[in-house]
This record gives sequence, C-alpha cells and structure tokens, in this order.
Amino acid sequence: MLFDSYKSILYSDTLVPDIFITEYMPLMDSNCVKVYLYCLFLSKHNKRASAEEFAKNLNMDVASVKQSLTCLDNMGVLIWKENGLSLHDLKEKEIKKMYRLKTTSTPEEAIRNSEKNKRRNEIISTINNTFFQGVMSPSWYTDIDSWFDRFKFDEDVMLALFQYCFDQKGLAKPYIEKVAEGWKSRNIKNSFDLDNYSIEYKKFKDVRKSIVKKLKLNRNLTEYEEKYVETWVMDYKYSFEIIELALKKTTFKTNPNFNYINSIITDWHKNGLKTIEEILVYNANRKKPSTEKAKISTPPIPQKENFEQRQYDEGYLESLYENA
Repeated sequence: MLFDSYKSILYSDTLVPDIFITEYMPLMDSNCVKVYLYCLFLSKHNKRASAEEFAKNLNMDVASVKQSLTCLDNMGVLIWKENGLSLHDLKEKEIKKMYRLKTTSTPEEAIRNSEKNKRRNEIISTINNTFFQGVMSPSWYTDIDSWFDRFKFDEDVMLALFQYCFDQKGLAKPYIEKVAEGWKSRNIKNSFDLDNYSIEYKKFKDVRKSIVKKLKLNRNLTEYEEKYVETWVMDYKYSFEIIELALKKTTFKTNPNFNYINSIITDWHKNGLKTIEEILVYNANRKKPSTEKAKISTPPIPQKENFEQRQYDEGYLESLYENA
C-alpha cells in the first residue's frame, strides 16, 4: 500500500539561513528581503512565477521586482539560468570561502604566526562580544583577518575602527572598508598615529561646521566638498581663519562653488603661504597695477632740416629745363 502524506501550507515552514540574516540582509533594502523570502518559498514548493506574478503577490511594481532580483544576483544570493532562477546555498558558499589550504612553514614562522594569531584572536573575540552580542557570523572572522593584513593595523586600531563605524553609521562591511581605506591613506597603523589623526579630524569637523555656517548652506557638505575641506585642514594645515579669507572672495560671485574656493586655497599653498599676513601681502601685490610699462624699441623719427641738403650745379639745372 502506498501512503501519500499531505502537509497543508498552514503547517509548513520556510527556513531562512542565519548567514543570510547576518551577512546579506543588513546590505539590502526591504524590497530585496521580500523578494528573497518569496524566492525561498517558491523554490521549496518547486513553483514557477513571472516578474508580474511576483509584483502582484508582494504588492510591488514590476520594475522594483526586477531591480531586487538584479540586486540579489549581484550579491551572489541567486543566479540566472536558462530555465529560471537558482538560489545559492549560502551555508556552503560561506564554508568554501572560509576553507584554506594548509601549507608548511618553518618553526620560527610558526612561532611568530602563533603569537600574532593569539593577539588577533583576542581582539576579534572582543569585537564579537562588544558589537555582535557573541554571535558574529563566521565570514567576519576571515574578513577581519584579511583587513589586518591589508591595512596593516595594530589590534587597538582595528578595535577603534569598529567602534568608530558602530557610532557613526553601523557595521556594514563596505562602510568599514571605506573608513579603513581612509585611515590607511593617512598612514595610520598604531595608536599613536590614530591619536594624531583624531586631533586633526576634530579640527576638520570644526572647520566643516564653520564653513556650512558662514556660507549659510541649508544642507550637509557632499562627499567631494568634504574631501576639499579635509585637504585644506589636514594636508595644507590651514586654520579656519585662513580658509575664511577664501570664503570672503565668493561674495561677488554669482554662483560660488568649492572648486573656485579650492583653486584659491591651493594657489596659496603652492606659493608656500602659511600665515594670514603672508596671504594678505600676496593678495595686495596681485592687485597692484604694474608701474613699469614695457618699452617698445622704435626707430627715431627724422626731424625737419635734420639732413644734408643735396647740391646741384648750373649745368644740371639748365639741361633739366631744356628736357622739360
């Protein structure tokens, strides 16, 4: 006898991998999450659905569905095939990412690596307990380890990186990498470097706030505008009092912009001007009209009676009269 079991949808469940919750969901918008969950549901029951059916069942428009599917594809959650879509096994994907082929090493290298890994493991454990409530996803371990090698940060700097990102915008991996790239460009490697950078960054934030106030901008600075200000403060070492001299030059401009301000300040830096007094003298000299005109060498104009009179004899004059 054949016993055919039947389970109503009322009693069925759709399992969501924890890897998806910890690794992928924080990087998605709500539409992507909805589409992914519906994909899990359909794949479990081996059902088919068009983009239009997705849209109707999820109360979305077709364009948003297609955009979400493309986003999931770019993140490596699903893959397009000839006959439809296929969801990746996220658990297997993470395991393959974590797998590393063992290689032999000398005893000295093994000792050094053991000591280094011990310090790293301690700080990674601290990061896990401080920011992930002790349930950090496995891929974070490999990512943090690779960031140590990539950015050359000390353990204290790595912990400070997570604390800064957590306080600012959260712990999305692209954001952490962006901040880490910025720190690396400032040659931050140890706590001493980070302390000096923190002082300079505090100056940058104060100057940025003052610029927004002086220009009466009803918005925050764009990323590119902030990069200008960062260069003026951290690279050129200019105070707000010096930068304000350039801001005042925008008074008579119809549409002043940061490109114009930057051209002024960069010109001061290229000319080695470091103080307000030097800049004021430099600007004053540029406004002075030139007192010496270029002398144009022209041949002297002959003056009247300033030549020798030609002499004619009587025979020449008489012959001239006869010929006429």
